[in-house]
Amino acid sequence: MFGTLGGPELFLIFAVALIVFGPRKLPEIGKSLGKMMAEFRRASNEFRSTIENEVEAEKIRDSMRIEPPRVEPYAPPAAASTAEPAVTDYPGGPETTPAAEPPPTAAPTAAAEPVPEPIPETVSREPSNTPIEPK
Repeated sequence: MFGTLGGPELFLIFAVALIVFGPRKLPEIGKSLGKMMAEFRRASNEFRSTIENEVEAEKIRDSMRIEPPRVEPYAPPAAASTAEPAVTDYPGGPETTPAAEPPPTAAPTAAAEPVPEPIPETVSREPSNTPIEPK
């Protein structure tokens, strides 16, 4: 729609501006128009540099981010005792008593590795043997 402006078009625009604004106001308008263009250019360059700095900072943060090592979940060894505790109800509340222990086997040798205790998967903060009374 608006092609390039040639010499005759610029001359016509200048003549109309001279007629409309007069010879005294035209230099002031040109000066304020130049200041406005310089301020716009400065603001756009500042915006572009801010965006580029943020992108660079994000790349640096991503490259310095350290991921924690992956830890395999602990599985108790298959040789551990599978005896379930027996649960009985008493008037004071449910209590757990250990099941009968299997007879001891041969004494462990010094070369045998100690078996670590299994880690519970969930931990409750409520005591299981305390009855809750309604208020």
